[in-house]
Amino acid sequence: MATKTVFSEVKNNGIGYWGVLVALGLLIVAGAFSVFHMEHEGHYVTGMNNQIVWGMPHVFAIFLIVAASGAANVATVGTVFGKKIYQPLGRLSAFLAASLLIGGLLVLLLDLGDMAHVEEMARGYLNFKSIFAWNMILYSGFIAILVTYLWTMMDRRKMAKSLYKPVGYVNMIWRFLLTMGTGSIFGFLVARQYYDAAIMAPLFIAASYVYGTAIYTLLLMTTYKLTGRALGDAVLNRLRYTLAIFIALTLFLELVRHLTNLYATEHHGVEAFILTGEFSGLFWYGEILIGALLPMFLIWCRFLKNNRLALATAALLAVIGGFFFIYVNLIGGQAYPLILFPNAEVSSSFADGAINSYSPTLDEILLGVAGFALAIAMVVLGMKVLRLLPVSLADDQVDPHYKS
Repeated sequence: MATKTVFSEVKNNGIGYWGVLVALGLLIVAGAFSVFHMEHEGHYVTGMNNQIVWGMPHVFAIFLIVAASGAANVATVGTVFGKKIYQPLGRLSAFLAASLLIGGLLVLLLDLGDMAHVEEMARGYLNFKSIFAWNMILYSGFIAILVTYLWTMMDRRKMAKSLYKPVGYVNMIWRFLLTMGTGSIFGFLVARQYYDAAIMAPLFIAASYVYGTAIYTLLLMTTYKLTGRALGDAVLNRLRYTLAIFIALTLFLELVRHLTNLYATEHHGVEAFILTGEFSGLFWYGEILIGALLPMFLIWCRFLKNNRLALATAALLAVIGGFFFIYVNLIGGQAYPLILFPNAEVSSSFADGAINSYSPTLDEILLGVAGFALAIAMVVLGMKVLRLLPVSLADDQVDPHYKS
C-alpha cells in the first residue's frame, strides 16, 4: 500500500557529487571557448555553409528541445491522468524539462555567432507567418508554465494546491503545441523534399516522448544508485514499458512517412538518397537498429524482465538513436539538392543539383555537448538545493497495488 511521499535534497557532499559537477563544468567551459572562437573568427571555422545552414549545434539544440517536452510527460501522467505512482516523479520531471529546454535554447542563441544578432532578434518584429516566431512564444511560455507547475507541486503552505491540476492540463496542451511547432518547422519547408510532410508534427511528438523518457530514466536510475536511495521495480517497469511503446509508435510513424514518400514519384530521389545513399548507414544502423530495434528487444525480451542494466542500456541507445534521427533529418534533408525545376536538368557554376557536403567541426560539437552538460548540471545543482527527489521510491512506498 502506497504511503505519503517524503521529499529531500541530495545531501551527499562526497567526491562523487563534486566530481560530476567538475566534469560537467569542464565541458561547459570547453563550449564557452568554442563560442568565443566562432564569434571572433566567424562561421567559416565551422562545417556549415550557404547550403548546409543548420549544423551540429542545431542537432543538439533540437534534440534537447524535443526531449524537454517528453521529459515533462512523466509529471503529466501523474497530474492529468491521476496515476499515483507517477506523482512522486513529477518534480524531477518538470525541473528536468526546464533544464533541457534552457540548454537547447542557449545552444541556438550562442550559435548565432555575433552577440549583436541576439540583441537584434530580441528587439525585432515577430512575423507571425513564420513558424519560428510561434516557437519563440511557445518556448518562453513553456518555461513559465514549468516554473508555475513546480510551484504547485512544491508549495509547502498548500496555497497553490488548487492550481495543481489546471496547470497540469495547461502543461500537457502546451507541450503538444511546442513539439508540434518544432516538427512543423520541417513540415512547412516545402522546398526541401525530405521535410515536406504533415506527418512531421506527430512524428516529433512521439519522438519527444522517447527521448524525454529515456533521459529521465537514466537520470533517475543513476541518481538513486549514487545516493543510495531505494528505487523499486514498480516505477522502473512503468518507465520501461512507456519507453518501449513510444519507441514503437515513433518507428511506426517513420515507416508510414517513408512508405508514403516511396509511393509518390517526386520523392523517389530523396528516399533513395537517405535509404541507400550517403546517409543510409546513419539511418539503418543509427536510427533504426540502435535507436529502435535494440532498445525494444532489451525491454520486451522476457529473459531480461526487471533487468536494470538492460533498461539503462535501452534508454541510452534510445538517446543515441535520437541524435541519429535528428542528424539524418536535419543534415540529410539539407544535403539533398533543391529541386528548383521538376522534371528538368539544372546545371550552373553554383553547384545546382549537386549533393551538399558537411563535416561538423570540433567547435560545433563542443558547443552542442556544452548545452547538454549545462542542462544536466542544472539538474544536479537543483537536486542539491531543492526537494526534487523522494526519499524512497520502493515498491511499498509508491505502488498502490503493492502486496507484501
